[in-house]
Amino acid sequence: MVHAGHIPDAVTGARAVPIYQTTSFVFDDAEQAAQLFELKQYGNIYTRISNPTTAVFEERIASLEGATGAVATASGMAAQLVTFLTLLQPGDEIVASSQLYGGSNTQLVHTLKKFSIGVRFVDPFRIRDWEAAITPRTKALYGETIGNPRGAILDIRRLADLAASAGIPLIVDNTMATPALCRPIEHGATLVVHSATKFIGGHGTAIGGVLLDSGKFDFSTYPSIAAPSPAYHDLRFHDTFGHYGFLVKARAETVRDTGACLSPFNAFLLIQGLETLSLRMERQTGSALRVAQYLEAHPAVAWVAYAGLPSHPDHALARKYLPKGPGAVFSFGLKARSGEDARAAGKKFIEGLQLFSHLANIGDVRSLVIHPASTTHQQLTDEDLAKGGVGPELIRLSIGLENVEDLLWDLDQALHAL
Repeated sequence: MVHAGHIPDAVTGARAVPIYQTTSFVFDDAEQAAQLFELKQYGNIYTRISNPTTAVFEERIASLEGATGAVATASGMAAQLVTFLTLLQPGDEIVASSQLYGGSNTQLVHTLKKFSIGVRFVDPFRIRDWEAAITPRTKALYGETIGNPRGAILDIRRLADLAASAGIPLIVDNTMATPALCRPIEHGATLVVHSATKFIGGHGTAIGGVLLDSGKFDFSTYPSIAAPSPAYHDLRFHDTFGHYGFLVKARAETVRDTGACLSPFNAFLLIQGLETLSLRMERQTGSALRVAQYLEAHPAVAWVAYAGLPSHPDHALARKYLPKGPGAVFSFGLKARSGEDARAAGKKFIEGLQLFSHLANIGDVRSLVIHPASTTHQQLTDEDLAKGGVGPELIRLSIGLENVEDLLWDLDQALHAL
């Protein structure tokens, strides 16, 4: 968290990572410039492709995840899209968990449709459904370590084994867990993506994303990685760069051409977040368990979906994959009251909170609250909401660094007001 990917500046002796706030980099000579553009030499050309500040962030998060390398992007959604567009071709399909962040669901269903890439959603708990959904067109499995917002725990090892038997990669969104709580690559995941905006940054000041490659998957059978690239005089990324082939193609083609790069200033802010990641996750996860236990015992609460509770159906999976705790984000539902609309009750509860901030984010040092059915998941139909476990009564909490007793007081007074 603190040292990987960086040594003090040799010229100035600066201990902190500098912000290289520049668009471009000077070439030594014309020959070096040509070599860089032909991918025959490593180095910086343009910040849309690479930048020294961003490189420190990439190396640091790769070290934490146990990955062979990383490519930073402008956001978590950009990290997903870059992964999909690098890996897939028109006509390919993805099999994905039905319990995903609403924005991810929309990207899979609507944005990828424009590229003629399809998606099949399955119940994340039913391994047979995953297996049945795989066809010759399936080129990836996709799920979240901790589903947002219902907290479903992905059985990474079983899915990794299924993906391996089918000869396709398993992509895992590890945003909610972070490498402080779970490292999906250790359980067989091929690719990992993050919205670094959340817990990695931790302070709600910078939007960013990152994709990571385990380096263990054989992409020689994937035309998108192994076939000649017209953009580089028919260079073959897999043959040329081996286990770095996917990442080099993602950076040199997809990020370059979509412009989905991370700014050096945001990379600097995300590095600051990484330096305290494990400390924050330990505190926030511990407080989340306290809050979940309190809500589960409250007479105004119908249910609590937090895998740290023995009552959660994925409690055993959480103990297996997240022994330090299943993160700091979870959801709960208010009890139905006679003649009262669930959405109206949720609105009244949220407006009654004083410490929790009502906004569309998670992973902040501040505690956050939102009503997904009317915000982050509002694009989904009632049927899709039901499949994703997002009912009108569901309220999502992201527990921050405040004193947990203050948080319990705030929840209690808001519930009492109902």
